[in-house]
Amino acid sequence: MQQNVRTLDSRTGGGSPRRHAVVIGGGLAGLLAAHVLAEHADRVTIVERDRFPEEPVSRPGVPQDRHTHVLLDSGQQALETLLPGITGELREQGSPQVGMPSDVVQWQGGKWYRRTAATTRIFTGSRPLTDWVVRRRVLAGPRIGTVEGAEVTGLVGNTTRVRGVRLRERGAAAAGQESRILEADLVVDASGRSSRAPDWLTALGAERPHEELLDTGLAYATRVFRSPRGAVEPSFRGIYVVPNPTQPVGGILLPLEDDRWSVILSGLRGAEPPTDEAGFLEFASRLPHPVLYEWLLKAEPVSPVHGFRKTANLRRRYDRPGRRPAGFLATGEALCAFNPVYGQGMSVAALSAVALREALSDPRRVPTTHRVQRALFAAARPAWDISAGADKNVPGATGNAVAPRLVDRPVDWYLHRVEQRATGNPAVGAAFRRVLSLNAPATSLFAPSVARAVLFGPTPWTPPEPPLTPEADATAR
Repeated sequence: MQQNVRTLDSRTGGGSPRRHAVVIGGGLAGLLAAHVLAEHADRVTIVERDRFPEEPVSRPGVPQDRHTHVLLDSGQQALETLLPGITGELREQGSPQVGMPSDVVQWQGGKWYRRTAATTRIFTGSRPLTDWVVRRRVLAGPRIGTVEGAEVTGLVGNTTRVRGVRLRERGAAAAGQESRILEADLVVDASGRSSRAPDWLTALGAERPHEELLDTGLAYATRVFRSPRGAVEPSFRGIYVVPNPTQPVGGILLPLEDDRWSVILSGLRGAEPPTDEAGFLEFASRLPHPVLYEWLLKAEPVSPVHGFRKTANLRRRYDRPGRRPAGFLATGEALCAFNPVYGQGMSVAALSAVALREALSDPRRVPTTHRVQRALFAAARPAWDISAGADKNVPGATGNAVAPRLVDRPVDWYLHRVEQRATGNPAVGAAFRRVLSLNAPATSLFAPSVARAVLFGPTPWTPPEPPLTPEADATAR
Protein backbone atom coordinates (compact mmCIF):
# COMPACT_ATOMS: atom_id res chain seq x y z
CA MET A 1 0.00 0.00 0.00
CA GLN A 2 1.64 3.20 -1.18
CA GLN A 3 1.22 6.20 1.14
CA ASN A 4 2.04 9.49 -0.54
CA VAL A 5 4.66 11.34 1.48
CA ARG A 6 2.84 14.63 1.00
CA THR A 7 0.08 13.60 3.41
CA LEU A 8 0.19 15.95 6.40
CA ASP A 9 0.46 14.75 9.98
CA SER A 10 -2.94 14.28 11.61
CA ARG A 11 -2.23 16.55 14.57
CA THR A 12 -0.96 20.07 15.08
CA GLY A 13 2.21 20.81 16.97
CA GLY A 14 0.15 21.56 20.07
CA GLY A 15 -1.47 18.14 20.00
CA SER A 16 -5.02 19.26 19.07
CA PRO A 17 -6.94 17.15 16.51
CA ARG A 18 -6.95 18.26 12.90
CA ARG A 19 -9.78 17.79 10.43
CA HIS A 20 -9.24 14.97 7.97
CA ALA A 21 -11.35 14.04 4.91
CA VAL A 22 -11.06 10.80 2.97
CA VAL A 23 -12.15 10.51 -0.65
CA ILE A 24 -12.75 7.03 -2.04
CA GLY A 25 -11.71 6.96 -5.69
CA GLY A 26 -9.17 8.97 -7.65
CA GLY A 27 -11.16 9.54 -10.85
CA LEU A 28 -12.26 12.96 -11.98
CA ALA A 29 -15.10 13.24 -9.44
CA GLY A 30 -12.83 12.20 -6.57
CA LEU A 31 -9.99 14.50 -7.57
CA LEU A 32 -12.23 17.54 -7.83
CA ALA A 33 -14.01 16.75 -4.56
CA ALA A 34 -10.63 16.44 -2.85
CA HIS A 35 -9.56 19.80 -4.27
CA VAL A 36 -12.65 21.46 -2.80
CA LEU A 37 -12.34 19.70 0.55
CA ALA A 38 -8.75 20.90 0.87
CA GLU A 39 -10.16 24.41 1.24
CA HIS A 40 -11.91 23.31 4.45
CA ALA A 41 -9.98 20.34 5.91
CA ASP A 42 -6.46 20.32 7.25
CA ARG A 43 -5.68 17.29 5.11
CA VAL A 44 -7.43 15.21 2.48
CA THR A 45 -6.51 11.64 1.57
CA ILE A 46 -7.55 10.08 -1.74
CA VAL A 47 -7.76 6.28 -1.56
CA GLU A 48 -7.29 4.71 -4.99
CA ARG A 49 -7.30 1.03 -5.98
CA ASP A 50 -4.81 1.65 -8.82
CA ARG A 51 -1.45 3.33 -8.79
CA PHE A 52 -1.66 6.63 -10.63
CA PRO A 53 0.32 6.53 -13.89
CA GLU A 54 2.92 9.21 -14.51
CA GLU A 55 1.72 9.67 -18.09
CA PRO A 56 -1.76 10.13 -19.63
CA VAL A 57 -2.49 6.43 -20.17
CA SER A 58 -5.48 4.18 -19.42
CA ARG A 59 -5.72 2.47 -16.04
CA PRO A 60 -7.83 -0.46 -14.81
CA GLY A 61 -9.75 1.60 -12.26
CA VAL A 62 -11.44 3.60 -15.02
CA PRO A 63 -12.72 0.84 -17.34
CA GLN A 64 -14.54 3.32 -19.56
CA ASP A 65 -11.50 5.54 -20.20
CA ARG A 66 -10.68 3.87 -23.54
CA HIS A 67 -13.95 5.11 -24.97
CA THR A 68 -15.00 8.44 -26.45
CA HIS A 69 -15.41 11.24 -23.91
CA VAL A 70 -16.44 14.86 -24.29
CA LEU A 71 -16.23 17.79 -21.89
CA LEU A 72 -19.28 19.98 -22.35
CA ASP A 73 -19.18 23.76 -22.19
CA SER A 74 -20.71 23.71 -18.69
CA GLY A 75 -18.01 21.30 -17.54
CA GLN A 76 -15.30 23.54 -18.94
CA GLN A 77 -16.70 26.53 -17.08
CA ALA A 78 -16.94 24.52 -13.86
CA LEU A 79 -13.35 23.30 -14.21
CA GLU A 80 -12.15 26.85 -14.78
CA THR A 81 -13.97 27.95 -11.62
CA LEU A 82 -12.23 25.22 -9.63
CA LEU A 83 -8.82 25.23 -11.34
CA PRO A 84 -8.24 28.51 -13.17
CA GLY A 85 -6.31 28.04 -16.40
CA ILE A 86 -7.07 24.31 -16.66
CA THR A 87 -8.78 24.54 -20.05
CA GLY A 88 -5.71 26.31 -21.38
CA GLU A 89 -3.63 23.38 -20.13
CA LEU A 90 -5.93 20.96 -21.91
CA ARG A 91 -5.43 22.87 -25.15
CA GLU A 92 -1.66 22.97 -24.63
CA GLN A 93 -1.64 19.19 -24.19
CA GLY A 94 -3.45 18.79 -27.50
CA SER A 95 -7.06 18.20 -26.48
CA PRO A 96 -9.10 19.29 -29.54
CA GLN A 97 -12.07 21.61 -29.37
CA VAL A 98 -15.02 20.98 -31.66
CA GLY A 99 -17.68 23.57 -32.44
CA MET A 100 -21.31 22.51 -32.54
CA PRO A 101 -22.90 22.41 -35.09
CA SER A 102 -20.39 24.01 -37.47
CA ASP A 103 -17.67 21.34 -37.17
CA VAL A 104 -19.86 18.22 -37.11
CA VAL A 105 -21.75 16.20 -39.70
CA GLN A 106 -24.73 15.19 -37.57
CA TRP A 107 -27.71 12.94 -38.28
CA GLN A 108 -30.50 12.87 -35.72
CA GLY A 109 -34.14 11.87 -35.90
CA GLY A 110 -33.91 11.11 -39.61
CA LYS A 111 -32.48 14.51 -40.56
CA TRP A 112 -29.07 16.10 -41.16
CA TYR A 113 -28.20 19.16 -39.10
CA ARG A 114 -27.33 22.35 -40.87
CA ARG A 115 -23.70 23.26 -40.13
CA THR A 116 -24.38 26.80 -39.00
CA ALA A 117 -22.17 28.88 -36.71
CA ALA A 118 -21.07 27.15 -33.51
CA THR A 119 -22.94 28.11 -30.35
CA THR A 120 -21.04 25.74 -28.04
CA ARG A 121 -17.71 23.91 -28.09
CA ILE A 122 -16.68 20.60 -26.59
CA PHE A 123 -13.27 19.24 -25.66
CA THR A 124 -12.77 15.80 -27.21
CA GLY A 125 -9.34 14.75 -25.91
CA SER A 126 -8.99 11.27 -24.44
CA ARG A 127 -10.21 10.58 -20.92
CA PRO A 128 -6.69 9.61 -19.75
CA LEU A 129 -5.40 12.99 -20.93
CA THR A 130 -8.15 14.94 -19.15
CA ASP A 131 -7.66 12.96 -15.94
CA TRP A 132 -3.88 13.41 -16.10
CA VAL A 133 -4.06 17.19 -16.58
CA VAL A 134 -6.52 17.57 -13.70
CA ARG A 135 -4.65 15.08 -11.48
CA ARG A 136 -1.35 17.01 -11.82
CA ARG A 137 -3.02 20.20 -10.65
CA VAL A 138 -5.00 18.66 -7.79
CA LEU A 139 -2.23 16.49 -6.33
CA ALA A 140 0.10 19.49 -6.27
CA GLY A 141 -2.04 20.83 -3.44
CA PRO A 142 -0.06 20.66 -0.17
CA ARG A 143 -3.00 19.38 1.86
CA ILE A 144 -3.84 16.49 -0.46
CA GLY A 145 -2.27 13.07 -0.17
CA THR A 146 -2.96 9.65 -1.63
CA VAL A 147 -3.06 6.04 -0.61
CA GLU A 148 -2.59 4.06 -3.81
CA GLY A 149 -2.90 0.36 -4.54
CA ALA A 150 -5.47 0.00 -1.75
CA GLU A 151 -9.15 -0.69 -1.59
CA VAL A 152 -11.76 0.34 0.92
CA THR A 153 -13.55 -2.65 2.46
CA GLY A 154 -15.98 -0.83 4.71
CA LEU A 155 -16.87 2.22 6.75
CA VAL A 156 -15.93 2.81 10.38
CA GLY A 157 -18.49 4.31 12.73
CA ASN A 158 -22.13 3.74 13.65
CA THR A 159 -25.61 4.86 12.67
CA THR A 160 -24.87 8.32 14.03
CA ARG A 161 -21.55 9.18 12.39
CA VAL A 162 -18.97 7.76 10.00
CA ARG A 163 -15.48 8.06 11.47
CA GLY A 164 -13.27 6.57 8.81
CA VAL A 165 -12.75 3.66 6.41
CA ARG A 166 -11.21 0.21 6.49
CA LEU A 167 -8.38 -0.33 4.02
CA ARG A 168 -6.41 -3.24 2.73
CA GLU A 169 -3.78 -3.60 0.09
CA ARG A 170 -5.19 -4.91 -3.15
CA GLY A 171 -4.80 -8.66 -3.39
CA ALA A 172 -3.99 -8.95 0.29
CA ALA A 173 -7.23 -10.73 1.19
CA ALA A 174 -6.01 -13.99 -0.30
CA ALA A 175 -2.84 -13.73 1.77
CA GLY A 176 -4.83 -13.28 4.96
CA GLN A 177 -3.66 -9.73 5.59
CA GLU A 178 -5.96 -7.80 7.91
CA SER A 179 -7.38 -4.42 7.02
CA ARG A 180 -6.37 -1.24 8.78
CA ILE A 181 -8.41 1.78 9.77
CA LEU A 182 -7.95 5.24 8.30
CA GLU A 183 -9.76 7.67 10.57
CA ALA A 184 -11.60 10.63 9.08
CA ASP A 185 -14.05 13.37 10.00
CA LEU A 186 -15.68 13.09 6.56
CA VAL A 187 -15.76 10.28 3.99
CA VAL A 188 -16.74 11.03 0.39
CA ASP A 189 -17.59 8.12 -1.89
CA ALA A 190 -16.46 8.83 -5.45
CA SER A 191 -15.86 5.19 -6.36
CA GLY A 192 -18.17 5.15 -9.38
CA ARG A 193 -21.31 3.31 -10.42
CA SER A 194 -20.10 0.05 -8.83
CA SER A 195 -19.95 1.68 -5.38
CA ARG A 196 -20.32 -0.71 -2.44
CA ALA A 197 -21.26 2.06 0.00
CA PRO A 198 -24.91 0.95 0.31
CA ASP A 199 -23.71 -2.37 1.71
CA TRP A 200 -21.20 -0.65 3.97
CA LEU A 201 -23.94 1.55 5.42
CA THR A 202 -26.10 -1.51 6.05
CA ALA A 203 -23.21 -3.12 7.91
CA LEU A 204 -23.20 -0.13 10.28
CA GLY A 205 -26.91 -0.61 10.94
CA ALA A 206 -27.85 2.34 8.74
CA GLU A 207 -30.35 2.51 5.89
CA ARG A 208 -29.21 1.97 2.30
CA PRO A 209 -30.43 4.54 -0.24
CA HIS A 210 -33.29 3.84 -2.60
CA GLU A 211 -31.91 3.19 -6.10
CA GLU A 212 -33.53 4.32 -9.34
CA LEU A 213 -32.58 2.31 -12.42
CA LEU A 214 -33.30 2.74 -16.11
CA ASP A 215 -31.46 0.51 -18.56
CA THR A 216 -31.83 0.57 -22.35
CA GLY A 217 -29.36 -2.27 -22.81
CA LEU A 218 -27.09 0.06 -24.79
CA ALA A 219 -23.66 -1.36 -25.55
CA TYR A 220 -20.80 0.29 -27.37
CA ALA A 221 -17.47 -0.49 -28.95
CA THR A 222 -14.61 1.95 -29.52
CA ARG A 223 -11.50 1.95 -31.69
CA VAL A 224 -8.81 4.56 -32.28
CA PHE A 225 -7.65 5.45 -35.81
CA ARG A 226 -5.34 7.70 -37.75
CA SER A 227 -6.28 9.37 -40.99
CA PRO A 228 -4.69 7.78 -44.07
CA ARG A 229 -1.24 9.22 -44.81
CA GLY A 230 -1.42 11.91 -47.44
CA ALA A 231 -5.18 12.20 -47.14
CA VAL A 232 -6.74 15.62 -47.51
CA GLU A 233 -7.80 17.02 -44.13
CA PRO A 234 -11.59 16.68 -43.93
CA SER A 235 -13.71 19.81 -43.67
CA PHE A 236 -15.36 18.44 -40.56
CA ARG A 237 -14.12 17.52 -37.08
CA GLY A 238 -16.73 14.99 -36.20
CA ILE A 239 -19.54 12.74 -37.36
CA TYR A 240 -22.57 12.06 -35.17
CA VAL A 241 -25.16 9.44 -36.04
CA VAL A 242 -27.47 9.63 -33.03
CA PRO A 243 -29.68 6.62 -32.20
CA ASN A 244 -33.30 7.00 -31.17
CA PRO A 245 -36.25 4.74 -30.34
CA THR A 246 -36.73 3.89 -34.03
CA GLN A 247 -33.02 3.79 -34.92
CA PRO A 248 -31.22 1.36 -32.55
CA VAL A 249 -27.66 1.84 -33.87
CA GLY A 250 -25.40 4.89 -33.83
CA GLY A 251 -21.83 6.00 -34.34
CA ILE A 252 -19.57 8.92 -33.46
CA LEU A 253 -16.24 10.08 -34.89
CA LEU A 254 -14.29 12.70 -32.92
CA PRO A 255 -10.67 13.89 -32.87
CA LEU A 256 -8.21 13.01 -30.11
CA GLU A 257 -4.82 14.43 -29.23
CA ASP A 258 -1.75 13.35 -31.27
CA ASP A 259 -3.63 13.42 -34.61
CA ARG A 260 -5.77 10.42 -33.70
CA TRP A 261 -9.49 9.85 -34.04
CA SER A 262 -11.90 7.94 -31.83
CA VAL A 263 -14.79 6.00 -33.36
CA ILE A 264 -17.52 4.68 -31.08
CA LEU A 265 -20.35 2.49 -32.35
CA SER A 266 -23.40 1.88 -30.21
CA GLY A 267 -26.46 -0.33 -30.28
CA LEU A 268 -29.45 -0.97 -28.09
CA ARG A 269 -30.35 -4.33 -26.57
CA GLY A 270 -30.38 -6.92 -29.35
CA ALA A 271 -28.26 -4.74 -31.65
CA GLU A 272 -24.98 -4.62 -29.71
CA PRO A 273 -21.81 -3.81 -31.71
CA PRO A 274 -19.22 -6.62 -31.90
CA THR A 275 -15.65 -6.19 -30.70
CA ASP A 276 -13.80 -8.02 -33.49
CA GLU A 277 -12.30 -6.07 -36.40
CA ALA A 278 -14.51 -7.46 -39.15
CA GLY A 279 -17.65 -7.19 -37.05
CA PHE A 280 -16.85 -3.60 -36.08
CA LEU A 281 -16.64 -2.57 -39.72
CA GLU A 282 -19.72 -4.51 -40.73
CA PHE A 283 -21.71 -2.90 -37.92
CA ALA A 284 -20.70 0.56 -39.17
CA SER A 285 -22.08 -0.34 -42.60
CA ARG A 286 -25.52 -0.70 -40.99
CA LEU A 287 -25.74 2.97 -39.98
CA PRO A 288 -28.47 4.91 -41.80
CA HIS A 289 -25.86 6.58 -44.05
CA PRO A 290 -22.43 5.30 -45.14
CA VAL A 291 -20.53 8.53 -44.38
CA LEU A 292 -18.84 7.10 -41.26
CA TYR A 293 -18.37 3.65 -42.80
CA GLU A 294 -16.62 5.16 -45.83
CA TRP A 295 -14.28 7.11 -43.55
CA LEU A 296 -13.42 3.89 -41.70
CA LEU A 297 -12.56 2.08 -44.93
CA LYS A 298 -9.72 4.53 -45.54
CA ALA A 299 -8.49 5.07 -41.95
CA GLU A 300 -5.64 3.27 -40.19
CA PRO A 301 -6.60 1.48 -36.94
CA VAL A 302 -4.09 1.98 -34.10
CA SER A 303 -5.86 0.19 -31.24
CA PRO A 304 -7.91 -2.93 -30.59
CA VAL A 305 -11.69 -2.69 -30.40
CA HIS A 306 -12.84 -2.17 -26.79
CA GLY A 307 -16.40 -2.93 -25.69
CA PHE A 308 -18.43 -1.63 -22.77
CA ARG A 309 -21.92 -2.50 -21.52
CA LYS A 310 -22.40 -0.83 -18.12
CA THR A 311 -24.54 1.97 -19.47
CA ALA A 312 -27.67 2.02 -17.29
CA ASN A 313 -28.91 5.21 -15.70
CA LEU A 314 -28.52 4.64 -11.94
CA ARG A 315 -29.32 7.13 -9.20
CA ARG A 316 -28.88 6.53 -5.45
CA ARG A 317 -31.21 8.71 -3.41
CA TYR A 318 -28.92 9.73 -0.57
CA ASP A 319 -30.75 13.06 -0.66
CA ARG A 320 -33.89 11.51 0.82
CA PRO A 321 -34.33 11.31 4.59
CA GLY A 322 -33.28 8.03 6.12
CA ARG A 323 -31.41 6.44 8.97
CA ARG A 324 -27.96 7.30 7.70
CA PRO A 325 -24.93 8.65 9.55
CA ALA A 326 -23.43 12.10 9.36
CA GLY A 327 -19.95 12.41 7.92
CA PHE A 328 -20.66 10.50 4.70
CA LEU A 329 -21.32 11.90 1.21
CA ALA A 330 -21.57 10.40 -2.26
CA THR A 331 -20.66 12.19 -5.48
CA GLY A 332 -19.95 11.45 -9.12
CA GLU A 333 -21.24 8.17 -10.46
CA ALA A 334 -21.41 6.74 -6.94
CA LEU A 335 -24.39 9.09 -6.62
CA CYS A 336 -25.73 9.34 -10.16
CA ALA A 337 -24.54 7.47 -13.27
CA PHE A 338 -25.83 8.24 -16.73
CA ASN A 339 -26.13 6.52 -20.06
CA PRO A 340 -22.74 7.52 -21.52
CA VAL A 341 -24.19 8.22 -24.97
CA TYR A 342 -25.16 11.69 -23.71
CA GLY A 343 -21.57 12.62 -22.80
CA GLN A 344 -22.42 14.15 -19.43
CA GLY A 345 -20.25 12.31 -16.89
CA MET A 346 -17.12 14.47 -16.76
CA SER A 347 -19.10 17.70 -16.82
CA VAL A 348 -21.38 16.57 -13.98
CA ALA A 349 -18.30 15.64 -11.93
CA ALA A 350 -17.05 19.22 -12.30
CA LEU A 351 -20.47 20.77 -11.68
CA SER A 352 -20.86 18.62 -8.56
CA ALA A 353 -17.53 19.83 -7.21
CA VAL A 354 -18.68 23.42 -7.70
CA ALA A 355 -21.89 22.57 -5.85
CA LEU A 356 -19.85 21.01 -3.04
CA ARG A 357 -17.74 24.17 -2.74
CA GLU A 358 -20.81 26.41 -2.65
CA ALA A 359 -22.58 24.26 -0.07
CA LEU A 360 -19.56 24.14 2.23
CA SER A 361 -18.90 27.88 1.89
CA ASP A 362 -22.46 29.18 2.19
CA PRO A 363 -22.38 31.60 5.16
CA ARG A 364 -26.18 31.48 5.50
CA ARG A 365 -26.50 27.77 6.28
CA VAL A 366 -24.70 25.19 8.38
CA PRO A 367 -23.27 22.60 5.93
CA THR A 368 -24.90 19.53 7.45
CA THR A 369 -24.34 16.20 5.70
CA HIS A 370 -27.92 16.07 4.47
CA ARG A 371 -27.87 19.66 3.17
CA VAL A 372 -24.61 19.13 1.27
CA GLN A 373 -25.83 15.81 -0.12
CA ARG A 374 -28.96 17.52 -1.44
CA ALA A 375 -26.78 20.10 -3.18
CA LEU A 376 -24.81 17.32 -4.88
CA PHE A 377 -28.07 15.66 -5.92
CA ALA A 378 -29.33 18.95 -7.39
CA ALA A 379 -26.14 19.38 -9.41
CA ALA A 380 -26.64 16.02 -11.10
CA ARG A 381 -30.39 16.29 -11.59
CA PRO A 382 -30.48 18.18 -14.93
CA ALA A 383 -28.27 15.55 -16.56
CA TRP A 384 -30.44 12.77 -15.11
CA ASP A 385 -33.59 14.42 -16.44
CA ILE A 386 -32.09 14.51 -19.94
CA SER A 387 -30.62 11.01 -19.93
CA ALA A 388 -33.37 9.12 -18.12
CA GLY A 389 -36.07 11.29 -19.69
CA ALA A 390 -35.00 10.28 -23.18
CA ASP A 391 -34.19 6.67 -22.34
CA LYS A 392 -37.59 5.91 -20.84
CA ASN A 393 -39.01 6.10 -24.38
CA VAL A 394 -36.63 3.49 -25.76
CA PRO A 395 -38.42 0.20 -26.54
CA GLY A 396 -37.29 -2.55 -24.20
CA ALA A 397 -35.97 -0.21 -21.49
CA THR A 398 -36.07 -1.83 -18.07
CA GLY A 399 -35.87 -0.71 -14.45
CA ASN A 400 -37.98 0.92 -11.78
CA ALA A 401 -37.57 4.41 -13.30
CA VAL A 402 -39.16 3.49 -16.64
CA ALA A 403 -42.81 4.00 -15.71
CA PRO A 404 -44.12 7.15 -17.44
CA ARG A 405 -46.15 9.82 -15.69
CA LEU A 406 -49.28 11.49 -17.11
CA VAL A 407 -47.38 14.74 -17.58
CA ASP A 408 -44.72 13.03 -19.71
CA ARG A 409 -46.84 12.55 -22.82
CA PRO A 410 -47.40 16.22 -23.78
CA VAL A 411 -43.86 17.13 -22.73
CA ASP A 412 -42.41 14.32 -24.86
CA TRP A 413 -44.53 15.47 -27.81
CA TYR A 414 -43.18 19.02 -27.46
CA LEU A 415 -39.56 17.93 -27.03
CA HIS A 416 -39.84 15.74 -30.12
CA ARG A 417 -40.81 18.85 -32.09
CA VAL A 418 -37.85 20.71 -30.55
CA GLU A 419 -35.50 17.96 -31.69
CA GLN A 420 -36.97 17.95 -35.19
CA ARG A 421 -36.67 21.73 -35.59
CA ALA A 422 -33.25 22.00 -33.98
CA THR A 423 -31.73 20.37 -37.06
CA GLY A 424 -32.66 23.24 -39.37
CA ASN A 425 -33.62 26.24 -37.22
CA PRO A 426 -30.43 27.81 -35.77
CA ALA A 427 -32.29 29.56 -32.93
CA VAL A 428 -34.05 26.38 -31.78
CA GLY A 429 -30.81 24.45 -32.25
CA ALA A 430 -28.91 26.91 -30.06
CA ALA A 431 -31.53 26.63 -27.30
CA PHE A 432 -31.49 22.84 -27.55
CA ARG A 433 -27.68 22.73 -27.30
CA ARG A 434 -27.67 25.01 -24.25
CA VAL A 435 -29.86 22.48 -22.46
CA LEU A 436 -27.90 19.44 -23.65
CA SER A 437 -24.67 21.20 -22.61
CA LEU A 438 -26.16 21.71 -19.11
CA ASN A 439 -25.88 25.47 -19.51
CA ALA A 440 -29.63 26.09 -19.31
CA PRO A 441 -32.57 24.32 -17.67
CA ALA A 442 -34.97 22.31 -19.79
CA THR A 443 -37.65 24.91 -19.02
CA SER A 444 -35.77 27.35 -21.27
CA LEU A 445 -37.04 25.34 -24.25
CA PHE A 446 -40.51 26.65 -23.40
CA ALA A 447 -39.46 30.31 -23.63
CA PRO A 448 -41.84 32.28 -25.91
CA SER A 449 -39.36 32.77 -28.76
CA VAL A 450 -38.53 29.06 -28.85
CA ALA A 451 -42.11 27.90 -28.33
CA ARG A 452 -43.35 30.02 -31.26
CA ALA A 453 -40.85 28.39 -33.61
CA VAL A 454 -41.56 24.92 -32.24
CA LEU A 455 -45.35 25.15 -32.25
CA PHE A 456 -46.16 27.50 -35.12
CA GLY A 457 -43.05 27.88 -37.25
CA PRO A 458 -42.71 26.12 -40.61
CA THR A 459 -40.74 22.92 -40.88
CA PRO A 460 -37.19 24.21 -41.48
CA TRP A 461 -35.03 23.20 -44.40
CA THR A 462 -32.34 20.60 -43.66
CA PRO A 463 -29.64 19.20 -45.96
CA PRO A 464 -30.82 16.18 -47.98
CA GLU A 465 -27.30 14.67 -47.81
CA PRO A 466 -24.48 14.81 -45.24
CA PRO A 467 -23.21 18.42 -45.21
CA LEU A 468 -19.48 17.80 -45.63
CA THR A 469 -18.69 21.52 -45.48
CA PRO A 470 -20.01 24.18 -43.09
CA GLU A 471 -22.41 26.83 -44.29
CA ALA A 472 -20.64 30.00 -45.40
CA ASP A 473 -23.54 32.08 -44.15
CA ALA A 474 -25.13 31.20 -40.80
CA THR A 475 -28.38 33.08 -41.46
CA ALA A 476 -31.60 31.13 -41.80
CA ARG A 477 -32.31 29.75 -45.24
